[in-house]
Amino acid sequence: MTDPRYWIAFNLVPQIGPVKVQRLLDHFGDLETAWRANAFDLNAAGLDKRALENLLTTRKTIDLDAELEKIARAHVRVLTPDDSAYPRLLKQIDNAPFVLYVKGEILPDDDWAVAVVGTRRATPYGREVTRRIVTELAQSHVTIVSGLARGIDAEAHRAALDAQGRTIAVLGCGVDIVYPAEHKKLAEQIVENGALVSDYPLGTKPEAGNFPPRNRIISGLSLGALIVEGDEVTGARITIDYALEQGRETFAVPGNIFNRTSAGANRMIQRGETKLVTCALDILEELNLTMVEQHQEVRAALPANETEAALLKHLSSDPLHIDDLTRETQLPTATVSSTLALMELKGLVRQVGGMNYIVAREKQAEYNAQVAGEVKRDA
Repeated sequence: MTDPRYWIAFNLVPQIGPVKVQRLLDHFGDLETAWRANAFDLNAAGLDKRALENLLTTRKTIDLDAELEKIARAHVRVLTPDDSAYPRLLKQIDNAPFVLYVKGEILPDDDWAVAVVGTRRATPYGREVTRRIVTELAQSHVTIVSGLARGIDAEAHRAALDAQGRTIAVLGCGVDIVYPAEHKKLAEQIVENGALVSDYPLGTKPEAGNFPPRNRIISGLSLGALIVEGDEVTGARITIDYALEQGRETFAVPGNIFNRTSAGANRMIQRGETKLVTCALDILEELNLTMVEQHQEVRAALPANETEAALLKHLSSDPLHIDDLTRETQLPTATVSSTLALMELKGLVRQVGGMNYIVAREKQAEYNAQVAGEVKRDA
């Protein structure tokens, strides 16, 4: 497992992206060794002249400790492919970002997500359609992913928040910068009910060239992507193209044939690139998301990691003291205590007095295993 600081370090080097980083990992075994390697070995690992020069220059000038402190001060979490919290769907795509800066929180339930994108010049029709469909999706416990842009993106985020749902905004700049600036309050609300996400380092300005690549993350975080209004050449079109490449489902709302802002979406439907949708149920049924709430309940009833699984293996309907549990699992006392506290909150175990614990869902074990298999297939 690579020290996170070296994932961050390579993310700061121009001209070194996921493909080159994987090449370095394959050659050196870990990124710390690659970071400290000499020019000859780096060249042997497959770095071209420009990438090699950028790495050697960055290595001389960067202060990794200062970079980590800056990230901490901004209350930003960095996720790498080594982290269990790294989004499962995103990890499956080609050229998945090897560093993901997150302001807010990405939850396991955000695996059930739909991207909603469209034109910045939204019509009243487009805004109303977006609000209706997103409201229904959010009320069905589906996370909404978009790009915080003006128009359809912002409408999608606001509708999800108004429906008490979760939403994720993928930025074309650092997560410490809000673009456009008038969405500052919206961004703050998203942080409280989802996350701002970017693979660009903190301080990265919102330059035009940053936005097309970030669209692969919008679609990559989602099971499917919906376009509401958009002409033939648009960022929303790029998101749909990425979704198609990634094997995601794609959807479009038909629009006014006389309005240029609907030309792209209508043409995608005509060509069979996207499925025509008129309501949220069309999407929910296509993605097998009609029972998300039930799936979430089952997921909460399943062990989240090896430690929880080990504790459940030794618990039953007969009370077992925490000391005996610690001895039988051979886990540290502090680990057992803290894990039991979390499991009690999830309803997996119950304390019955005197630090004695029992399993809380023993009778549901067979049912949970069955439905968990269904959830895994659906997702």
